[in-house]
Amino acid sequence: MKTFATVLLAIMFAISGMLHAADKDAKSAAKPAAAQAKTDDKIDINHAKADQLMKLDGIGEARAKAIIKGRPYKAKDELVEKNIIPQGVYDKIKDGIIAKQK
Repeated sequence: MKTFATVLLAIMFAISGMLHAADKDAKSAAKPAAAQAKTDDKIDINHAKADQLMKLDGIGEARAKAIIKGRPYKAKDELVEKNIIPQGVYDKIKDGIIAKQK
């Protein structure tokens, strides 16, 4: 009876370990997709239309046109470096924009 309990316990630990490993693999495989989705949610300042840019906080028609006129951007912080938008507006929108390269 003691041997049976030991074998049963060993089987339970083995199954638990396999399930844990499979769960860990599934989570690590999902991370790149989640990271891609976050990138896709951002507005690309090098390709967005004016109406898309105007959805950003502090960006109206005039600033959207200025962003479009100043293209291409190597990095999103060039919006401030090129005096397209003030630092305060950039601080509000920096997490929602990206400057994709071709």
